[in-house]
Amino acid sequence: MRIYGDLNSGNCLKVKWVCDALALPYEWIAVDTRKAETRTPEFLALNPAGQVPVVVLDDGRPLAQSNAIIRYLGRDSDFAPRDPYLAAKMDEWLFWEQYSHEPYIAVCRYQMLYLGKPASARDPARVERGHAALALMDSHLAASPFLVGDRCSLADVALLAYTRVAPEGGFALDDYPAVRRWIAAAERALGLPAVPV
Repeated sequence: MRIYGDLNSGNCLKVKWVCDALALPYEWIAVDTRKAETRTPEFLALNPAGQVPVVVLDDGRPLAQSNAIIRYLGRDSDFAPRDPYLAAKMDEWLFWEQYSHEPYIAVCRYQMLYLGKPASARDPARVERGHAALALMDSHLAASPFLVGDRCSLADVALLAYTRVAPEGGFALDDYPAVRRWIAAAERALGLPAVPV
C-alpha cells in the first residue's frame, strides 16, 4: 500500500497513525501541498479533488478522504466497534469532525502556523465555532473516557489529529480539562509521543 500524504496535515497523520498502530505495511510518499504537488496530472489521476491523503491499495485501487481511509483500514480492528449502534456513533463523530471541527480549528492553525498570521487576524466566526467544537467535546468527554465508550476508536484518531495541536491555531486548551485528559489517553492508546497542550 502507498500513502500519499503531507506530515504537516492532521488528515494525513490520521492514516499514518492507524497504519502504525495496526502494523499495516505501507510506503509513505511525501506530497508537499504548499508546492502544488497535489495539482500534477499524476496526482489528479489518483484523486481528482487534488487533496491528500490518498492511499493506493495493494490491488491498485485509490481511496481518498482521511476518514473514509481510516474507516476502511481499521474496519476489522479494535478501533472499530462491533456493535452496530456504537459503530454508527463512531461514524457520527467522524462526520462531525469534518463538518464542525476541522474547518475551524485546522484552518486557524494553518493560517497562524503556515501563513504566519497573528491570532488577531483569525475570522471571529471561525474562532467561535472552533471553541464551540472544543466545548462540545469537553462536555462529552467529562462523562466518557473516549468518544465512543471506554476504548480508543477511529473517532478518537480523527479528532485527535487537530485537537492536540489546537493551540497552534490560537485555541488554548486550559478551559477544556476533559479534552486535555482525553488527548493524553488517546496519545497513549496510539503509542504517540505526547504533545504539550
